[in-house]
Amino acid sequence: MHEAPTVCGLILAAGLSSRMGEFKPLMPLRGKTLIENTVDSVFSGGAQSVVVVTGYRGAEVDAVLHWRYGTRVISVRNPDFANTDMLHSIQIGCRAMPECDAFFLLPGDMPVVRRSTFRKLLSARPANGVSVIFPTLNGARKHPPLVDAQMIPEILAFQSDGGLRQLWQRHENLIQTVSVDDEGVWIDLDTQQDYQSCKQGYEFVK
Repeated sequence: MHEAPTVCGLILAAGLSSRMGEFKPLMPLRGKTLIENTVDSVFSGGAQSVVVVTGYRGAEVDAVLHWRYGTRVISVRNPDFANTDMLHSIQIGCRAMPECDAFFLLPGDMPVVRRSTFRKLLSARPANGVSVIFPTLNGARKHPPLVDAQMIPEILAFQSDGGLRQLWQRHENLIQTVSVDDEGVWIDLDTQQDYQSCKQGYEFVK
């Protein structure tokens, strides 16, 4: 019988929320903030610890995370959040990540991914060998991938305008997919319309 893997979460919350018109991480949803919903989903899915990369208004997010989770969440700052892409935040998060076997990668504005989706990804992880496992909905790859920690050195060294998508293209042989019945894997809250639709559909769904 194989030991259960040690799993972390990496959540990206450094952006300006410019399309939303409000600061997304601290917007209310289901009796708490949006960022808390996202963190809670990753913990419920099996992560032992979570790294959150902040930037814009980072001190406010840090305060919420520290109050709610204590040392279970590691908050790190991307000081160049206004001028860098998501890959830079991912690299900052990877450097701060505790030792683990694999990590879930999720934008902070995706608060309603189901626990069952994370669990399916974990169940699909091979006992031996490196893998990157994506959930798919209607055949399309979505977040959150479960990334083998052995990929971290290559992520840290990677430099490309194409971001991680280009890195995954180099490693198609490592990529696996798991079909899920979870609309949460494509619900990211970029605009007020996205937010209102999410509240209407998920406000009372735990």
